[in-house]
Amino acid sequence: MIDQEKKQKLLLEKHKDIARIDQESKRTHGWYVRVRFKGRTHSKFFSDRKCGGRYSSLLSAISWRDQTERKLGKARTNKHMVTVSNSGTGVVGVRLNDKLNRFEVSWVTPQGKQGKTSVSIKKHGKKSAFERACEIRRNREAARLEV
Repeated sequence: MIDQEKKQKLLLEKHKDIARIDQESKRTHGWYVRVRFKGRTHSKFFSDRKCGGRYSSLLSAISWRDQTERKLGKARTNKHMVTVSNSGTGVVGVRLNDKLNRFEVSWVTPQGKQGKTSVSIKKHGKKSAFERACEIRRNREAARLEV
């Protein structure tokens, strides 16, 4: 009885990078895993029928995700991590604001809120301001992942 409750709890939990697919029209039932790292996506589908049921296919999906992350060198965490920068600096969470002559730094706090600050180029010089901004971002991200 306890084992059944444990299975049910695992099936109802959210699992990072794993999505449930139940498409009756195509008789497709299973778990879809998608691991993104350094601009590449690795994905695999785990069918309930081939794995021996909904619970077994979920266990297979979790195992494959964890193995794939280890193989790629990606840190295993259930927290969302951004690995590709959309800013011109090439550093996630650090962007140059030419209009205000500063580097703006953003991060997510351990409580899930948005954190922001900036480093003046006028006060520190462009190179030093960028290095300070990157250091702030690294420290804030490390603090979020420790919790």
